[in-house]
Amino acid sequence: MKAARIHKFGSPDVIVVEEVPCPAPAAGEILVRVTAAGVGPWDAIIREGQSKVSPPPPLTLGSDLAGVVEAVGPGVAPFKEGDSVYGVTNPQFCGANAEYAICSAKMISPKPRRLSEIEAASVPVVAVTALQMLFDYAHAVAGQAVMILGAAGNVGAYAVQLAARAGLHVVGVAGAENSEFVRSFGAHSVVNDPLGTSEDNLFPFDVVIDTVGGEMQERSIALLKPGGILVSVVSTGSLPTRSDVRTVFFYVEVTSERLATISELFDHGKLLPHVGNVLRLQQVRAAHRMLAGAPHKPGKIVLEVAI
Repeated sequence: MKAARIHKFGSPDVIVVEEVPCPAPAAGEILVRVTAAGVGPWDAIIREGQSKVSPPPPLTLGSDLAGVVEAVGPGVAPFKEGDSVYGVTNPQFCGANAEYAICSAKMISPKPRRLSEIEAASVPVVAVTALQMLFDYAHAVAGQAVMILGAAGNVGAYAVQLAARAGLHVVGVAGAENSEFVRSFGAHSVVNDPLGTSEDNLFPFDVVIDTVGGEMQERSIALLKPGGILVSVVSTGSLPTRSDVRTVFFYVEVTSERLATISELFDHGKLLPHVGNVLRLQQVRAAHRMLAGAPHKPGKIVLEVAI
């Protein structure tokens, strides 16, 4: 089978698409015939050797995927051969950019019926991240006010949708060119640059969802109510502090149960996917150059895997 692999850490140029043996599932695992696989910033972190969870090279890149169950290992239920599924390969976030991938059965779920396989492959990590930020960590409830930093990004767009549908008052932070896009996902208002906005012009927030980090993260903590919380998936060191609020940084944990929650929302028309460029597996280097800043469409980059 073909797989996008690295034999050493480095730039996108270290990625090679090569023939490797097709793996077999062990206990608790599923072999998926991959139709589409997502590409995200964590893939670049792994490729550069900055990941704290991935194995050393050689390795196959990729975590998000959608496809069809080809075989199941011992002790796997309720999946069976021929099921359409989506999810993440494993806690090391590798192995999906290939024609076949081994997945932990605990990180896979039936594909949402309303989504194509390309759309489904764009969803798992970013949608579950937004879900966990809002509800597992911030414990957001209807009626609260939430500011979402990076509201037009892949995680941010899902956070806007999930928060709006849960009855929160949503203020998105995004560039002026993305204001209408963020509003279309349910934001009550959009702020283009809160760093230049007087605190008096923004009511205090119960929750800040941070997907961008940097100065904006530091500035936003002043906009929290006493007892509020800032939840971040971006941290290059210590989070900003304030004695009367909480801050938390976490790594996403994709599970079958959380994917099932996301699937139900899609199937009831309460979430919309956000797909950007769709490339072939052989164009995986181009996908990684897009992660590094090469021009690309807004939304999740997805590799279409042909078998």
